[in-house]
Amino acid sequence: MNIRYRVTLSSEERSQLEALIAGGKVAARKLKRAQILLAAAGGSKDETIAAAVGVGTSTVYRTKQHFVEEGLERALVEGPRPTTERKLTAKEEALLVAVTCSDPPSGRARWTLQLLADEMVRLTAHKQLSDETVRRRLAEMDLKPWQKKMWCIPHVDAAFVASMEDVLALYAEPPDPRRPVVCFDETPRQLIGETRVPVQARPGKRARFDYEYVRNGTANVYMFVDVNRPWRHAKVTNQRTSIDFAECMRDLVDKHYPKAERIRVVMDNLSAHSVAALYQAFPPDEARRLRERLEFHFTPKHASWLNMVEIEIGVMVQQCLDRRIPDRAKLVSEIAKWERRRNAERARIKWMFTVERARQKLGAAYPQPVLADVRVKRAA
Repeated sequence: MNIRYRVTLSSEERSQLEALIAGGKVAARKLKRAQILLAAAGGSKDETIAAAVGVGTSTVYRTKQHFVEEGLERALVEGPRPTTERKLTAKEEALLVAVTCSDPPSGRARWTLQLLADEMVRLTAHKQLSDETVRRRLAEMDLKPWQKKMWCIPHVDAAFVASMEDVLALYAEPPDPRRPVVCFDETPRQLIGETRVPVQARPGKRARFDYEYVRNGTANVYMFVDVNRPWRHAKVTNQRTSIDFAECMRDLVDKHYPKAERIRVVMDNLSAHSVAALYQAFPPDEARRLRERLEFHFTPKHASWLNMVEIEIGVMVQQCLDRRIPDRAKLVSEIAKWERRRNAERARIKWMFTVERARQKLGAAYPQPVLADVRVKRAA
């Protein structure tokens, strides 16, 4: 028998519900039950209330039933939901973890939820197992077998330590306009055009673009960042040869820091990053002039993260280049606008890693001095 419950609110109950909704700082389900009761007291039908509040008609029915039979407080509180027995026992969940952390089947690059479900059916007494069950168990254990993270482990030897501490000591020096410290690096970019005109976003619909694209070649972006002042500069080139590098260094000396006595440049050990590139690009007198104004400091191998400019390149890619840019002219224009705004905002990189912190964190990996060992043995 379908009982129809009629909701009649006293003035006190109505005021309590209205205050609850006006306050807003309660659970969403409790707010919806309050809205249901107020609408039901106003004579609205269950279907109308369900559509307005965004719940099912069964929720409207149960809320009215609880109010009539047990009172307002019970109607506003969600009762315990029926629970089902877990499909995987503790031992089976441990087996799932072991399978997830093992190599995927031959011919597959990684485990998927369906592959894991099928493997659990093969290894256990279950006749079937849904990928949703596997997903919930993995979510509880924070396991994501389809994700991978790449890292590069450096070999911390004397050469690594010497280069690292040299760069960190430069960053820690007080600013000196006569001897600025500039970080330098480059990033390659693909020029990608659209095959069809993208559709702009509009209310209720996201922007859309065709998965097909046209490759229009590549370009290179050189980036300069001053360690001690809010300045960066990006230069777009067709390639990243020794000649391009040499021209960037000449720009640094003659255009960006014409009054500096010596410019300390931090960069990685790319083969094109060398004094020889200056002699390859310019006559000996010009190369010598530039060389006397420049002082190169190289980050250790596998430690490009020690170069501040890596952070700025990441910001540029995220804020400006994370999209399809069809040609070099558009790339130059967009980067120039991004650079002007970023410099106008006086954005800076707050570097926190110092020589002292490096020795604390990497102290165990530092090479042990041979002479120190000899002295210790002699003292013994």
